[in-house]
Amino acid sequence: MQANASARHRRTALTVLAVAVAVAFGGAACGSLDADPKSTKGPAGATAEKPAEAFPGLSGPEIANRAVTATKAATSLTLDVTLKTADGPQKGYMAISKKGDCAGTLSVGSDGTAELIKTGGTAYLRFDEALLRSQNKGAPADEQEAVLEMMKGRWIKTAASDAEARDSLELCDLNKLLADVEANDTAARRVGETTVGGRKAVKLTESDGKETYTMYVAAEGEPYLLKFEQVGGEEPGTMTFSGFDRPVPAKKPAAKDILDLDKLGKQ
Repeated sequence: MQANASARHRRTALTVLAVAVAVAFGGAACGSLDADPKSTKGPAGATAEKPAEAFPGLSGPEIANRAVTATKAATSLTLDVTLKTADGPQKGYMAISKKGDCAGTLSVGSDGTAELIKTGGTAYLRFDEALLRSQNKGAPADEQEAVLEMMKGRWIKTAASDAEARDSLELCDLNKLLADVEANDTAARRVGETTVGGRKAVKLTESDGKETYTMYVAAEGEPYLLKFEQVGGEEPGTMTFSGFDRPVPAKKPAAKDILDLDKLGKQ
């Protein structure tokens, strides 16, 4: 039973991660508000007619371009994602660095929550009881309880270089996550200023059929993308960005709390 449980829960871990990657940057929504890469500066000779206004003289596409450029240049950030999908609500909260380290939580549908830490060449996952039980539906009751006893509260260890894990762990690769944020033409319109997480922000919006995209760009300091919203469409949701250039709290769990499925499967 232990060997079978090892294989099954390795697959479960990677499935959760694969879905999380799709949750984080699964569609083209971010691209809908990207800007022309040539528009990195305002019009020549532009002056700030309203000194209090952020990005004086810049159009919506030009502000969007600055946000894309600044966000892609960050060495780390924290991503908070909430989506509504046909499979239910999906959430992710991850601190990610360009070095490949990450730490956070992932929720897929209503099945439960998984925690993920990746540091160096090793990844660790921990499932809550709800997710462990949901992944063992249909198994004999005694096997379900044995698996729960073995894995509850413990971190599953896997090599990041493992062929089965490599693609799923793209969630921990900030360069790949932001690679989809391309600089293209956009019809983004500036519609005012607001605050996001206590930071002043410029609000940009664009509509595409039944879908409306809203982008919030930091109005002070680096023009980071602070928030992105999609209303309408098949997977509406919100992505919030914070923690730019801050250390990622990815630390190896205590040895007593780690379950090495590779070693367990060989027993």
